[in-house]
Amino acid sequence: MKFPSIRQRVVEMSVLLADHGYFAATGGNLALRVDDEHIVVTPSAVDYYRMEPEDICVLRLSDLAKVDGERKPSVETGMHAQVLRQRKDCQASIHTHQPAASALTLLGQPLTVHNAEHRALLGPQVLIAGYAPSGTRWLSSKLQRVLRQDVNAYLLRTHGAICCGSSPERALHAIAALEALACAHLRERIAARAASAGPEQAALQKLIATLDANPIQELIA
Repeated sequence: MKFPSIRQRVVEMSVLLADHGYFAATGGNLALRVDDEHIVVTPSAVDYYRMEPEDICVLRLSDLAKVDGERKPSVETGMHAQVLRQRKDCQASIHTHQPAASALTLLGQPLTVHNAEHRALLGPQVLIAGYAPSGTRWLSSKLQRVLRQDVNAYLLRTHGAICCGSSPERALHAIAALEALACAHLRERIAARAASAGPEQAALQKLIATLDANPIQELIA
């Protein structure tokens, strides 16, 4: 088996993301750069808690030809490849369906990042890529159009999020930072609505209490 240690790392990261609710069932995927020519990618439709290193796919980055592994690679492999080809400074790309950030994709608006710690992980903005069906070249091309060297987090319209980082650890921290930013943004919008709402006020206050009761935890691998 080629590159066993980095394939094991993919398994460990996938379980960590599933434990914290960023991956669910088989929803969510990630890719790590092995070297200038190869990446490893989560397989398609495999439960994270049953995943083994040999299930992880080794692909050639230039054309996504399979080098090792029996499984079919994630349908979002093309999207990860776009990130890792364009961002040669990045070693990891993670696509999630995390709750708060996914909710913000419905608004279709970029986010400004004010917090200095979050800016160090995410960049000055979280940009949004237009809608395209999951797993398509169209979606990959939509993401490619908005990729920037100084931005490490992107919302995918009505779909989810994708973050990258100079190391697997930085990408994990970016995922958590994005969710914290998204929760704060949602709370602010809900609180503004609750201040002027009539019959909806109690329900909106309940939403705020739910957000406050579930603080975002760091992803520590």
